[in-house]
Amino acid sequence: MDQPLPAGRKVCVEFLWGVLSSLVASLVGVVAVWFGSQRVRGWLVAWLSRLTGVGVVRVYATQSLANGALGNDLRRARWIRAYVSRGNELTRDSFSGLWAGGSRSVQVDLLMPDPEVADADSWLARRDLEVGNHDPGFGGGLLARQVRANIDYLCARIAGRTEVQMRLYNLPHFGRIIATDNVVYLTVYQDSEHGRNSPCLVFRRSSPMYDLCLRLFALAWSDARSA
Repeated sequence: MDQPLPAGRKVCVEFLWGVLSSLVASLVGVVAVWFGSQRVRGWLVAWLSRLTGVGVVRVYATQSLANGALGNDLRRARWIRAYVSRGNELTRDSFSGLWAGGSRSVQVDLLMPDPEVADADSWLARRDLEVGNHDPGFGGGLLARQVRANIDYLCARIAGRTEVQMRLYNLPHFGRIIATDNVVYLTVYQDSEHGRNSPCLVFRRSSPMYDLCLRLFALAWSDARSA
């Protein structure tokens, strides 16, 4: 039969357990804070990228959270290729410096959906219906009208700019690709969210996913028509 601990030893054991549990709780709290830190998450992602060879350097829970970093990467780019599904970001802050012109000339290739091909079998119409399943404002051709408005805006901004080309595609709206000579931003669209709320991954140059995104862009570009 186990003998009860003497009172003094019992107090000592309880004290040690209390200290140990406090240390464990503190360690868990510190780890939780560290993993909640964007910088630490970035270190972990970079480490895993080198370990696996995938090439991902940053991960954003939503595309909208990536736009600040995207703007910085675009300002450093020597060339830019963008495959988009609606083109809203092309009219906003991330790209505004490109359309302003200036001494710095950057080759920009833009792929936008073809709003003139909006019959029921077109990929733009399918994406419109898909978005309409979670946003009742869509599903009646609104997406095509928004794309048309963005194309008209961009055509006015890039008029006479030979370094900027735009083509229109009729292909699946699987996501958004924005590539530079250093990185590529890939947003993987979900069928239950707008693109801005879908996850965005950033891959470094010469990684397998970077190369795949450039291949996808090249294939889409070769099949697209001039705007």
